[in-house]
Amino acid sequence: MEISKLKLLNFRNYETLELTFSPNTNIIYGQNGMGKTNIIEAIYILALTKTFRLGHDDVVIKKGKNLAKIEGLVKSKIWNTYKIIISPTGKRVKIDNNKITKFSDYITKINVIIFHPDDLKIIKDTPMTRRKLLNIEISNINKDYIIYLNNYEKILKQRNAYLKALSTKKSLNSDFLNILTENLVNLGLKIVEIRQNFILDINKYISDYYYKITNKGVLFLNFKSEYKNKTKEQILNMYAKNISREIIIGKTLFGPQHDDLEFLIDNEPVKEFSSIGEQKNSVIAFKLAEISNIKATLNHNPILILDDLFSELDDEKVNNILNLIDENLQTFITTTTINHVKPELLNKSKIFHVINGQVREEVKNGK
Repeated sequence: MEISKLKLLNFRNYETLELTFSPNTNIIYGQNGMGKTNIIEAIYILALTKTFRLGHDDVVIKKGKNLAKIEGLVKSKIWNTYKIIISPTGKRVKIDNNKITKFSDYITKINVIIFHPDDLKIIKDTPMTRRKLLNIEISNINKDYIIYLNNYEKILKQRNAYLKALSTKKSLNSDFLNILTENLVNLGLKIVEIRQNFILDINKYISDYYYKITNKGVLFLNFKSEYKNKTKEQILNMYAKNISREIIIGKTLFGPQHDDLEFLIDNEPVKEFSSIGEQKNSVIAFKLAEISNIKATLNHNPILILDDLFSELDDEKVNNILNLIDENLQTFITTTTINHVKPELLNKSKIFHVINGQVREEVKNGK
């Protein structure tokens, strides 16, 4: 999979921009605040319809403009033109100028794996951060998961509202709550099964990548869920036994909304016992494992984005990571300077220099 051309209109600090990329390695460099990360953010949004940065999606619209457009020529099996239009009222997506009404029919079309500095929060942050990671990465490859997750969240909201109503009006019919509970459990079991299988697939690769980056340690992911290894009957009984508590609190106490992901090195939790460097390497090993999983699952490589990689890791670790990347994998690397980039990588890369929102493709060897 590769993106050949990218067009931007009123996106962040770019009024208009059109770039043509290499199918292999693309290096985008410039000082912070110049707009280099905006380029790879646009590629990410084109794929997943959401930014990886904090804030609402409409903040990407250039100040003073009504909407932003991102368009890309992307090849999976064939070449297609993808477009996303972002306005304060929402987003619209198109493939080959045909409007796509369901985002679940769009999101899995372009597969992107990204490593950026905020990813380092994955291990230390709350379970919500890790659930968000799972949701994004699985949505990258599984259309059904997006549908299950959206339906689950709708029913969860309904059930919570009904629990609150029951706490104040005892005469309400509890049969409706039972229907909501069963629907919630049916969807929850599907979500947990997909998450569990995804982690099993990642575990096939992650320890090998971690060892190749660090030359030590065994990295393993542990999926934690209240539904894990339970039958539907056992889960329904769990809800039945705790219904009084749920009504008093007015909230659903169990389900995939509490799932978590634990990183373990040599069976010790990375969150508690590992250094910052080991945490960074664990996250990168996870991302590399995802690439292998996508290739095994979908029979093609994703697009890889490495945002500010050189500032996050020492040269040895960076070189180990770059050596693990398939040459046939289209890769985007952002950095503040190319002075520390090895000549052999520069020679095989297309290089873009970003200065104050202006992007110049650099010519190598005087050609």
